[in-house]
Amino acid sequence: MKRGHIARLMDRTGACVESSQTSQTIPAGKRISMPSRSNSIYKSFASIDSKNTESTTSPARVGRSEKSLGELKIKDGYIFKGIIAAEPAEPRACGCVQPPPISDQVAPYSAIENISIQKLTPEYKIGMERLVKTKAPPMKASELWRDKPAVLLCVRRPGCVMCRAEAHKLYSKKPMFDALGIQLFAILHEHIESEVKHFWPRYWGGMVLFDQGMEFFKALGGGKLLKEKFLSGFVFNPRAIANYKRAKSMGIEKNFKGEGEIKGGLFIVGSGRSGIAYQFIERNFGDWAPLPEVTEICTQLQNHQQGQG
Repeated sequence: MKRGHIARLMDRTGACVESSQTSQTIPAGKRISMPSRSNSIYKSFASIDSKNTESTTSPARVGRSEKSLGELKIKDGYIFKGIIAAEPAEPRACGCVQPPPISDQVAPYSAIENISIQKLTPEYKIGMERLVKTKAPPMKASELWRDKPAVLLCVRRPGCVMCRAEAHKLYSKKPMFDALGIQLFAILHEHIESEVKHFWPRYWGGMVLFDQGMEFFKALGGGKLLKEKFLSGFVFNPRAIANYKRAKSMGIEKNFKGEGEIKGGLFIVGSGRSGIAYQFIERNFGDWAPLPEVTEICTQLQNHQQGQG
């Protein structure tokens, strides 16, 4: 791993990236309110011991917990439905171009537990081989979070500057996730070996997995792939352009290899069969799951697991 490169990225992002979690780097007058202890995300998890707590939502975010976690016990045999989130849709081309609709329902656990995935890289350790030399056999996705909760970053295209920036930003917080007992995985829908080599471990040092059937990406789209053309999704989309500028300011390299129209997102999955705690959809190209939200969900998962123990 090129530590100088990583250190340079962290120096550059220290001042702007963390602050951008609040502003989301969007045009003035279009700021998004971030989660606090009074919003739906915190309340949904804080209401674990309450059977009749209602979930409220921030008006700037889409989706909510369908039921409080108190109504669905988190243990084998019980599946809870978590929180779904996405950034707002910006007016495009004076309203002439409509953004594609997104699902307002969390994917059912059954949609992801039996997905067949293949390991492309291990978690990076200093001095290890850069890529898995032998082809790993397919495995069921549920094996990933059998014992510990997991964050699954569904990467739209590993050569994309916005995807690389998000992966780097998220993985730079690995010590925090380790302390919370949360695993980190990146999932690709396309296997181009040269792209995997350039993506790992420079921008993402965790395990990289291949979802050949694109099932995780279909789950994000409510059962079908969420796709958008470059012209309507980027050129006419001020939020996507702002996302690009944010990522570019981090000094990250890019290329244009591979399929870039299939949108990604992020899942946080509880251990065992406890279900999907959080699902973020990349509505606009380059949308990132806000780190404060991800951290809060993971913290509440850890607290609940400790309480169950």
